[in-house]
Amino acid sequence: MLMDHWPLTGLRVKTPRLELRLPCEEELSDLADVAAAGVHEPDRMPFIVPWTDLPPAERARSVVQHHWLRRGNWTPDNWALNLCVFKDGCVVGLQTLAARDFAVLRQVSTASWLGLQHQGQGIGTEMRAAVLHLAFTGLGAVDAVSGAFEDNPSSLCVSEKLGYELDGIEQWHVRERRVTMQRLRLPRARWDMDQRISVTISGLTPCLQLFGQPGEAAF
Repeated sequence: MLMDHWPLTGLRVKTPRLELRLPCEEELSDLADVAAAGVHEPDRMPFIVPWTDLPPAERARSVVQHHWLRRGNWTPDNWALNLCVFKDGCVVGLQTLAARDFAVLRQVSTASWLGLQHQGQGIGTEMRAAVLHLAFTGLGAVDAVSGAFEDNPSSLCVSEKLGYELDGIEQWHVRERRVTMQRLRLPRARWDMDQRISVTISGLTPCLQLFGQPGEAAF
């Protein structure tokens, strides 16, 4: 079975409304369709790499190719877990948990996107809480970092709800203009205080070496 060689296919993270896991090929196609239908309004750009400026068909193809790329170049020292987000069995978006040198640094970063029709329902907060639980409770992370442009209040609001602290700013060149990103940091202690959403994890123990963490899950 593929799971014997790539146990990440058996990893499941669940909240009261959502399931996060790697997609099968047909589900990856569904994810690409969600991206093609739109992720944000065209007058703004929430991403450093403006992949959503591509025409719909190319945008969908880029989602598929990026997913294959991150699976193919995974190492325990440099990984990005691109989890498909399901609500009522339907694909609604993507939640990424990533790290470099996690065995030493114990720090993760997050990124995500949701289809336009699924926004404004609290799903973004719930799916971020799910991967933070995986990071802190499952993998023993010390810090989680994120960031959002100043004109992306919905993402900043999610971070605020989950207890992130301001961590400085960065300047980026996006769509031929200078934009400011607000860096955010969530120490483990603040996550312990602010955890509010029930999360369950299954299938993690066989995956631990792939995350650069030999041994047993922390829960």
